[in-house]
Amino acid sequence: MAIDIQALQAGNSRALAKAITLVESKRVEHRSEAQLLLEQLLPHTGNSIRIGITGIPGVGKSTFIEAFGLYLLSQGKRVAVLAVDPSSPIAGGSILGDKTRMELLSRSKDAFIRPSPSEGSLGGVAQKTRETMLLCEAAGYDVILVETVGVGQSEYEVASMVDFFMVLMLPNAGDELQGIKKGIIELADALVINKADGESINLAQQTRRHYENALHLLRQNSFWTPQVMSCSALKNENIEAIWGMISGFKIDATKNGSLQEKRSRQAREWMNKLLHEMLDMKLKQNPEVKVLLPELNQKVTMGETTPYLAATRLINLLFKPDA
Repeated sequence: MAIDIQALQAGNSRALAKAITLVESKRVEHRSEAQLLLEQLLPHTGNSIRIGITGIPGVGKSTFIEAFGLYLLSQGKRVAVLAVDPSSPIAGGSILGDKTRMELLSRSKDAFIRPSPSEGSLGGVAQKTRETMLLCEAAGYDVILVETVGVGQSEYEVASMVDFFMVLMLPNAGDELQGIKKGIIELADALVINKADGESINLAQQTRRHYENALHLLRQNSFWTPQVMSCSALKNENIEAIWGMISGFKIDATKNGSLQEKRSRQAREWMNKLLHEMLDMKLKQNPEVKVLLPELNQKVTMGETTPYLAATRLINLLFKPDA
């Protein structure tokens, strides 16, 4: 699949879309071709700010992303929105709804909206989203917004690939804190209370104080103190302040070296994760393992051998001890 690298670097959306299709392909020859393309483009990546955005359904993510994206466009930025959607290859995914709700943003020549499905591929959510993010950076997008739905494993994966992780919340005086995983809160660089308008303004202020108190109880291992802010994406209120907060974060993180350190750590962790997945795939593809695995499963279930000894036998088939 021939990719026009010059057109991609010039910001041509067709060339970018074609490159992303190559990255998402399951064909072995396409995967090799995609990795060569990414290696060529690596020197031209890393100049954007990568922002992860999550929140429960109904919190107004699409409305917020459109309002935020349109503000960034007004500031002369080019914006890419990558929607992580594990179900998209099967059910079409939420990106179709996103494009409908982000109608104004999707019309702009300086905005790019793309789903990032995870269906069964090596690396799952992280694999395609990470590589698509690099392609968008090479195409000159200044801000990469990675949107994920709900609260689950995909949130942890998205947090492991972005510079700044934002959790959108509802103005419900903190009740939502009971239903959201503590781990997600600990990952957050900012909690943003959306829908702070109309009759919900006072409630949003109460919620903000509640979350600020909750965050004070968490141990901080970074130069950055997580912020709690409120906004109304529907009325375009306080969007500018949120961008100011993120810009300040990037400036400080770049100056003190923590941004580069974080990205380097993320790249190493990604490599280690892929290494484990590749080894697991090689193991399961081994003909001898395929024969022995059901037998060992049965023995472990019946208590006739230990899981450790069973796993050792399987590993020894892949890496012969006398080899």
